[in-house]
Amino acid sequence: MATALAAVQCAHEHEPQIATDHLIMDAIRQNAWFAFNLSGGKDSTCAGHAASALLDQLGHPRKRRIAVHADLGRAEWRTTPALVEAVARRLDLPLLVLRRSAGDMVARWEQRFASGKRRYEALETYNLIGPWSSSSLRFCTSELKVQVIGPELARRFRGETIVSVVGLRREESTARRSTPISRLDDRFARTGNAMGTRMISWHPLVDWTASQVFDAHDRHRLPLHEAYCRYNSTRLSCAFCVLASGRDLEAASRAAGNIDLYRHLASLEAASTFSFQPQRWLSDVAPHLLPLSLRCDIERAKRDAAERRQIEAAMPPGLRFVKGWPPRQPTFDEASAIAASRAPILQRHELENRYPTAGAVLARFEELIALKHARRR
Repeated sequence: MATALAAVQCAHEHEPQIATDHLIMDAIRQNAWFAFNLSGGKDSTCAGHAASALLDQLGHPRKRRIAVHADLGRAEWRTTPALVEAVARRLDLPLLVLRRSAGDMVARWEQRFASGKRRYEALETYNLIGPWSSSSLRFCTSELKVQVIGPELARRFRGETIVSVVGLRREESTARRSTPISRLDDRFARTGNAMGTRMISWHPLVDWTASQVFDAHDRHRLPLHEAYCRYNSTRLSCAFCVLASGRDLEAASRAAGNIDLYRHLASLEAASTFSFQPQRWLSDVAPHLLPLSLRCDIERAKRDAAERRQIEAAMPPGLRFVKGWPPRQPTFDEASAIAASRAPILQRHELENRYPTAGAVLARFEELIALKHARRR
């Protein structure tokens, strides 16, 4: 590759090249710690195998390597923990399993909606906020993986150079086309910190294709998740991912171990009136798995969601909150419209209507604007 300072061929003559650069080669020579991020997906497994083989070739000590997995709890395929353990055994690495202390991915969705309702009731948001993460708000990755793994590695290997091996590939999406071979990561170990800790992210398969990754699994008999080999999913993440295709969601619904989760998430759709994905209700993927009462609740939720969107679209647009704050004080007529619009949404979710009149809305906006100015001082 033109951008690579070095590219080392795997042991097998048909294997694609492993991407390296000066940053990675220096870390290898210095016997840095290498942490292999395992998710259970094909890319993390293949990245772990390929990078570990390279380290062996270059004489890096195995005792300076560890596998790490961020467990998302109920949101995972039921078979993911066992698969991750099998991959760690295959790599002959100790496995560190980490979990978010405040609850799993499902709890995070539930907490987000509970917080959204509280804030809407307090008129701290202009529109009701749903429970789900999204492509632009991937707290599933940031909060439950990165923010769990990064601080623990920085604490555990304080004063060391730590290389996180991650199976990102440029082919995966437009957003990942600019993925570097490696990069310094100062989120949990700032440059020049007193302890001398340095963290690096390495993407050894950055230019591999999905076909090459699957071929490597076949060639080296690497453990492959049932999501791929039994249910024909194109990718692995949560059992039901907000970024998944309809095909992959349907595939996940066919796994017996995912049915309870499917029903739970469908019930959250019904309670929240927010679809799992912007253009797709998860409950429509496999409605035959849902009890009749829940299907009826879903139909009501869809009607209520359409009404909510219509109501919110008709609210005074110039008053939509910016970065959590109202942009200006509304007129009396605008405040009347806001009060009238909020009432049915508050009622639907059994929330207290604390600002039922134009006067109450005006007073609340005035209070919020004053608070915003006070915090800027």
